[in-house]
Amino acid sequence: MTKTSRGPYLVKAKSARMKILVIEDDPKTGDYLKKGLRESGYAVDLSRTGPDGLHAALKNDYDLVVLDVTLPGIDGWQIMPALREKGDVRVLFLTARDQLSDRIRGLELGADDYLVKPFSFTELVLRIRTLLRRGVARNADMYEVADLKLDVLRRRVTREGVEIALTNKEYLLLHLLVTRQGEALSRTLIASEVWNMNFDSDTNVVDVAIKRLRAKIDRPFATPLIHTVRNVGYAFGDALGDPEESPD
Repeated sequence: MTKTSRGPYLVKAKSARMKILVIEDDPKTGDYLKKGLRESGYAVDLSRTGPDGLHAALKNDYDLVVLDVTLPGIDGWQIMPALREKGDVRVLFLTARDQLSDRIRGLELGADDYLVKPFSFTELVLRIRTLLRRGVARNADMYEVADLKLDVLRRRVTREGVEIALTNKEYLLLHLLVTRQGEALSRTLIASEVWNMNFDSDTNVVDVAIKRLRAKIDRPFATPLIHTVRNVGYAFGDALGDPEESPD
């Protein structure tokens, strides 16, 4: 089930010409996505099995595919390579598979984004808009931001050529920040993505984790990459915001 409330279809797409294929076998989720994305301004097709979804994706030209992993006939892992062979269609995995190994596998196969159920519909549409706005994503095996490199396949992080040892949660946090580079991420979103928990305003788990991550990837180097966005949360990148927004 998706984490929603009544009337969630709030974010409008820039163009109704953008075509999205949803491959989702759960009837309620599939119908919900189709209705919501259409009301958000997109042209949407829905396939409920792996073979039907693969056939539709290869036969038609879509701007983006929303792909579940667990599907009848052919699963999402098997569909992904065929989509990459076809060309540059953007793919967002939307699945209940929430293990780190699943996320890494999805990115290794070439997905542009990975969102875990239950999900916020508004966040889904914002992610879709980001993918469609920036075009074909970078190689998801390796990310580079300024002098920081994140090797997804080897789970290796370096800055100025120096390898940085991170805990599992620190790696997940950094991966989220890097893959959403330039975006202001709320503490609620970070808590949900990294700890799979609802954010409690009385809990400082996100701030503590950010402080520890900063100590490893920012403090020893001249240019800070993690920036505090006042009244929102955090953003990642070089030359973002005012220096005063990144506490010492």
